[in-house]
Amino acid sequence: MVMPTMLNDQQLADYSENGFVVVDHLFDAEEADLLQKVALADQALAEQATAATQMDHSQKHAARMLTQGDSAGRKTQFWVDDNVGDDLYSAIARCRRVVEPMAQILGDEVYHWHHKMMLKHARSGGAFLWHQDFGYWHATGHCLFPHMGSCMIAVNRTTRENGCLQVLAGSHHIGLMHHTRVDGQATADPDRVQAAEAKLPLVHLELEPGTGVFFHCNLLHRSDQNRSENPRWTLICCYNTAGNDPYKDSHHPRYTPLKILDDPCVKDIGRAQLGQR
Repeated sequence: MVMPTMLNDQQLADYSENGFVVVDHLFDAEEADLLQKVALADQALAEQATAATQMDHSQKHAARMLTQGDSAGRKTQFWVDDNVGDDLYSAIARCRRVVEPMAQILGDEVYHWHHKMMLKHARSGGAFLWHQDFGYWHATGHCLFPHMGSCMIAVNRTTRENGCLQVLAGSHHIGLMHHTRVDGQATADPDRVQAAEAKLPLVHLELEPGTGVFFHCNLLHRSDQNRSENPRWTLICCYNTAGNDPYKDSHHPRYTPLKILDDPCVKDIGRAQLGQR
């Protein structure tokens, strides 16, 4: 199945109203399988593991493996890269079917902010508290405006049982909430979150492998622990707009034109990467 590059009018309307839009079959079965196999084969993910709470931003380098714990001591690993290279993760972050819809919904040229492979392992993956991505990015990335967004791709099936992403539909209209640190996580003001929960629909994003979700940087989202026998892995590609260039330096990149890859490059690079392994 060949996916159209751009979102249709209904998808754009859904994004505007809800702060997210789900795109089925954004990546086909082979592409999702390649992504999972590359992640499984990448021994550096485990070898580079370092507790996120023990690192400040001056210590972080471009590509890093972090671990985020929750109040129950369960942990989620996530591999983060602020740069794009020649690997499969970067190919997906640069591919036309992700970049062009993101530019379409944000209304400006976009560039790569970072991408991360979230590894919520079976029986041990931790929970994430309610937060907005811009709650991090406006402070650590020094961006003035919430002209930012992400595309999350399901690597394997995401369900309520294995800790799928939960969102409050329409919460991006609230604007940026105050965030505090709880158990090492940045979380949105609990009183305002409770008020939002009373007014807005809670959506569990149960997804098949290869499904993509485009979402706004001010969309409130969280996830439960993974107590199931199945892993919940997702690749999240994050973008800033060219007109929202940070006003001072951080570990995140300044505006750099993104070299977009044509969609067939995803399979070509994934197959080559597995062959090299």
